[in-house]
Amino acid sequence: MNPAIRQWTRHAAIGFGVVALCFGTYALFTEPGVWKRFWLDIVERPSGPMSFRFLLQPIMAIIAAWKDGKKDAETGRSPYFWTVMTDPVRRRARLLEGLDATGKILAMGLVMDLAYQAFVLKHFYPWEAIVVALLLAFVPYLLLRGGFARLLARRKSH
Repeated sequence: MNPAIRQWTRHAAIGFGVVALCFGTYALFTEPGVWKRFWLDIVERPSGPMSFRFLLQPIMAIIAAWKDGKKDAETGRSPYFWTVMTDPVRRRARLLEGLDATGKILAMGLVMDLAYQAFVLKHFYPWEAIVVALLLAFVPYLLLRGGFARLLARRKSH
């Protein structure tokens, strides 16, 4: 993909996320009963309409983690999650790398969750959409990429 387009896409996604976070944060702390509704909505989503995204997003994140873990194993890079957690010098670059890999999945998750909110909840809750997208796409990627890299590195050495 063209680097200029990739950078623009990243900036647009981050900009959308910041705007959504601002509105969601304002609602989260000013509306009564928001926390209770937030957790009820999150728990009820997997059993409602569009529940396929609870399989689709993690599967796509796993594929991205496998692909990037394979590159890490081939190049001998340090484990992704470990680097993110313990290396402040490389943390930002590695997180951006992970966001690049999962950016489309996160964007798709946000769109699907906002569509779910429009059709089922008849209201928009940006914070909830962001939390669901991160839980379904970025967290599996973050947790699995390093494991895949170690598994593939071991397989390569035998």
